[in-house]
Amino acid sequence: MSKAKKKRKIDITWTKLNDKHHILDTIKDKGYFIISAKQIGEFQEARLAVKFDYSDARPELFVKNNLSILPITRGDYYISHINAYHNFESDTSKITYLTPPEHIKSLDVTSINSESKALNMAYISGILADFLEDANLLPTVSGRMSSESFAFYANVVGEAVTVEDSAVTVENSQIEIDAAYEGVKSLALMEAKRDLTDNFLIRQLYYPFRTWQQKMAKKPVRPVFLIYSNSIFYLYEYRFNDLQHYNSLELVKHKRYCLEDTHISVEDVQKILKKLRFNKEPNIQFPQANSFERVINICELLYINDVEKNFITEEYSFDVRQSSYYLDAARYLGLVEKSLDLDGHDCYTLTKLGKSLFSMSYKQRQLKLIETILSYKSFYLTYEAYRNNNEMPSKAEIVSYIRQAGVVDPKTGLPYSDSTNKRRASTVSAWIRWIINTINN
Repeated sequence: MSKAKKKRKIDITWTKLNDKHHILDTIKDKGYFIISAKQIGEFQEARLAVKFDYSDARPELFVKNNLSILPITRGDYYISHINAYHNFESDTSKITYLTPPEHIKSLDVTSINSESKALNMAYISGILADFLEDANLLPTVSGRMSSESFAFYANVVGEAVTVEDSAVTVENSQIEIDAAYEGVKSLALMEAKRDLTDNFLIRQLYYPFRTWQQKMAKKPVRPVFLIYSNSIFYLYEYRFNDLQHYNSLELVKHKRYCLEDTHISVEDVQKILKKLRFNKEPNIQFPQANSFERVINICELLYINDVEKNFITEEYSFDVRQSSYYLDAARYLGLVEKSLDLDGHDCYTLTKLGKSLFSMSYKQRQLKLIETILSYKSFYLTYEAYRNNNEMPSKAEIVSYIRQAGVVDPKTGLPYSDSTNKRRASTVSAWIRWIINTINN
């Protein structure tokens, strides 16, 4: 079996658990299956075997059968067709610029390499006060604790749902709160992440919300998601319109913040173009990864960890379906390199260029990334076409630029097919849009 086809440990674990306990058969019959940590622990530590913070992180058995898993006690888990995840809403809001207090020297924008530091910086810089519209916030509870007892119902994938056919009871389940900030009028419960994903596990907001909603009496509880990536703070506030409905969350508001100079002008990019040198097309698949923010985020996560020994495993949030596309995109740009570790596993580390990015200021890093993208001819030609016509070129035009740049399939040495080039054109268009959106006219 080729290395690319090797199953993840999590996939093997749940295949074995299904073989032994007939999980799928029971769900087909009863609609759900309750499994204990002890049963899971026979094949893998339960804590690791049930941690799926976003939908693509689920094992193959779950993805193929539209299953999710939720804790219901300290040692039991509920598996069913519950729709457990929520897609992040797109955020194109203008970045709000704030400045940390001058007397704070133990934490600065160059040393935010964890969720806890991101939360601390968001608090001391006034980001949270601005977002929550409360200048009297104080940090209160955090860490692991037990939930209250509560019941809820949830949407079932592909089906109409009623209270009766999907009721779930939670009692003394473990919850974790990254941080909580209480003001005069409300309590904000924070969930913080360093990785960019398309969706999140609603439980991360819902279980703490239900627990503290019961404790706070009449004081409102506000679930807030914070993501920190590439020097940008993304904040999303949600509310649950129906207390007992797991999927009733609704976005209240979202904003983006930065603590550095974010102003990049057309003139800044023009300076890049004047000294630009084209790179030779590398012997790597042409990018098929539309979110350039995620390309940056993968580099960022590799930088945070021990980049000399770091490799992609199922423990990392970017080891999901399509992760190879994004890693190859970073490799194409010369930001990441691939090798084999002693066990024959693919090992990904930052190149010298990749490492240098994270010693730069936000503005320097963005300009260097723009320069790196435009140093490949197909992207340069697309950007020039946009600049000359003030609109994005058509997909057919971008395909012609890819061909003009001499892009070939590294496996065959021949140009990609028209259908493949059309898919690649979507990435070219998306990356050029990222450049355009980065520029503050």
